[in-house]
Amino acid sequence: MAVNRTTNAAPRLSGRVLAAYGAPALPLAALGLPVFIHLPTFYATTMGLGLTAVGAILLFARLWDVITDPLIGFLSDRTTGRFGRRRPWIVAGTPLVLTATWFLFVPPDGAGGWHLLVWSLVLYLGWTMMILPLSAWGAELSPDYHERSRISAWREGFLVVGTMLALALPVAFGYVDAQDAGGALTVIAVMIVVLLPASVILLLAVTPDSRFRSTAGAAGFLPGLKVLRRNAGFRRLIAAYLINGIANGLPATLFLLFVTHRLEIPGQAGSLLAMYFFCGILAVPMWLKLSYRYGKHTVWCAAMVWACIWFAMVPFLGPGDFWAFLAICILTGIPLGADLVLPASMQADVIDADTIETGERRAGLFFALWGMATKLALALAVGMAFPILNLAGFSEDGGNGAPALITLVVLYSLLPVIFKVGAIVLMAGFPITAERQYEMRRRLEERDNDESEAAAP
Repeated sequence: MAVNRTTNAAPRLSGRVLAAYGAPALPLAALGLPVFIHLPTFYATTMGLGLTAVGAILLFARLWDVITDPLIGFLSDRTTGRFGRRRPWIVAGTPLVLTATWFLFVPPDGAGGWHLLVWSLVLYLGWTMMILPLSAWGAELSPDYHERSRISAWREGFLVVGTMLALALPVAFGYVDAQDAGGALTVIAVMIVVLLPASVILLLAVTPDSRFRSTAGAAGFLPGLKVLRRNAGFRRLIAAYLINGIANGLPATLFLLFVTHRLEIPGQAGSLLAMYFFCGILAVPMWLKLSYRYGKHTVWCAAMVWACIWFAMVPFLGPGDFWAFLAICILTGIPLGADLVLPASMQADVIDADTIETGERRAGLFFALWGMATKLALALAVGMAFPILNLAGFSEDGGNGAPALITLVVLYSLLPVIFKVGAIVLMAGFPITAERQYEMRRRLEERDNDESEAAAP
């Protein structure tokens, strides 16, 4: 059934504002790709730590976010002052990200497990201080159901472009396979050191501040948590988001190993990944238009079904099947556009339901919880995949037998399908439609008008 758009749409933000808002996502995405693809392989092989040790260290570092994410989200919601609610956190996180990126991606000789752990913790802290306020800022730029999808599309579009740059630059310098992970990390580190400060300056100079002032303490922290647990939209969305994140994290973590040891075409890894992400960004306008007509959660479910169909084809591939795998990368890249944009837009809608109940604008806390789900999903993917491969006798040096390669294929393709089916089941019948969101928006606007009149002298 088509979704009727209401007539009280908020003004559209200009492309200039949206570009400035989304710009920091580009270097942050360029940072994210190697953390999940190049970094584990580099420290496990080149630095000699082994698959199991690296998996355990990165899982522990991600679990540290269980503390830092909600704390930073909670504090950023309560930040006040002349510089706004979100800006100070982004500025403070920038030097942490820059420093940790360099030490983690360009480690000194003899760097071991402690080096990986410490700088991973610093990097994840700085990353959280930047990406959480940035995401919350975007949720507060517009109250409109569909405009929020457009805001998310710009931010996530920059994320994909950053990811593609992180893929293309190492290839341009001749680093094309798993054995070249160290060189690839150095190139990406230099790019981040240049682009991240410039994008933050652009963000601060052009993007308007949050539409909302801090409402600290309106409901209290513990009562607010009780309301959060009663939020049916939040519960469904974060559970589906976590499960789908694991489904996406498994092939991301194992991509280089799959291309190198199953398909035996390591030199094509960069071009295959680039095509995957390129198709994802090209498909974003299509998913946006479909969501305008049929609703965000319905279209997201359809995209996940599409991805499952083509991931199920992967076990039929063997050594040298470049063209068949390229087709699968294209066909699974198309639903990536929906994965990037629609859940992020639905997150802003869930926050409206919470605001009605608590009287607080808690976008920072909500995006902290979603950030935790994202990081936990990827950490679970690494912590699950590498030990299982180790138990199956898989060797990153090659010479693997059938049991090890079958395990790699199952972890890369079939297990993600199972997780995605779980996410689809959770999102069926998601309670926040366009009509309900517009009704919530009307109630919030009435409340804001009443508070403004009461505060007037």
